[in-house]
Amino acid sequence: MRILTIPLLTLTLALSLAAVADPLPSWKDTPAKQRITDFVDAVTTEGSEDFVSTPERIAVFDNDGALWVEQPMYTQLAFVLDRLAEMASEHPEWQEQQLFKAALEGDKQALGEAGMEGLMTLLMATHAGMTSAEFAELARDWIGAARHPRFERPYTELVYQPMLELLEYLRENGFKAYIVSGGGIAFMRPWTEQVYGIPPEQVIGSQIELAYEVRDGEPVIVRESEIAFIDDKAGKPVGIQRHIGRRPVLAFGNSDGDYQMLEWTTAGPGARLGLLLHHDDSEREYAYDRESHVGRLDRGLNDAADKGWQIISMKRDWRAVFPNDSPGDSQ
Repeated sequence: MRILTIPLLTLTLALSLAAVADPLPSWKDTPAKQRITDFVDAVTTEGSEDFVSTPERIAVFDNDGALWVEQPMYTQLAFVLDRLAEMASEHPEWQEQQLFKAALEGDKQALGEAGMEGLMTLLMATHAGMTSAEFAELARDWIGAARHPRFERPYTELVYQPMLELLEYLRENGFKAYIVSGGGIAFMRPWTEQVYGIPPEQVIGSQIELAYEVRDGEPVIVRESEIAFIDDKAGKPVGIQRHIGRRPVLAFGNSDGDYQMLEWTTAGPGARLGLLLHHDDSEREYAYDRESHVGRLDRGLNDAADKGWQIISMKRDWRAVFPNDSPGDSQ
């Protein structure tokens, strides 16, 4: 009997350890982490007054600045600027157009002020006429080769380790996570599943018009020179309704561009959670908020307490920032 009980005891101990293992090891044991785990426990415990059925466990996340680095410029803007530089000699008229001139000169302030609509305008000019497959291949190739100017790593290595853990924790508890970003939907979809575990059908973003054509006998989807939808600010709740058809119970953002997404989410009935990442760690990443032209967080900081939203401090609440960083690593 003793021989039989040793494996059983080992298995029991292993299961017990797994049960108590921290699902968010890169999060410090602060009130922010506690609020997340308390919320998940409440909405997933049958019999709880806050219980939420599995189909209604919808979580939405901004991408730039919430799931990966967005400074010194949006990653997609870096992609577009590389494309502009390649094509500039063929388009001398760009030097006379304010937005294009700012882009070619690297005027980050002007580009930041142009916002997502400006980015989409540049995107149309550099990629209109491509098929969706051609654009996806271009995006995949660029994201695989490009390096961040400060960290000198691929952008896909500059995703936030605490957020990868949070996404997995939510999935393990029956949530379906969506990206709801001001960035271009076609730019994100080729790589989000590999990087975040979020498939393309769970990505919502800004879009340009598409058209169906038959080229050389093959049916294709073609990118046109017209903006179809800007998924930013008040556009985010609209995009959520169009694509998902359910109001989320959890929303995670980092800027005033996410304000309406959090407002829409947390205004619903029952248990709700709104989270805002505050970039306040200049040593390990960046420190910016009210005055930044990229990822400005001003109104959200002012209203978070009244709205019941949890501010996540990168400096105080995260043990590590990027994958493969040891706790306390700095760059």
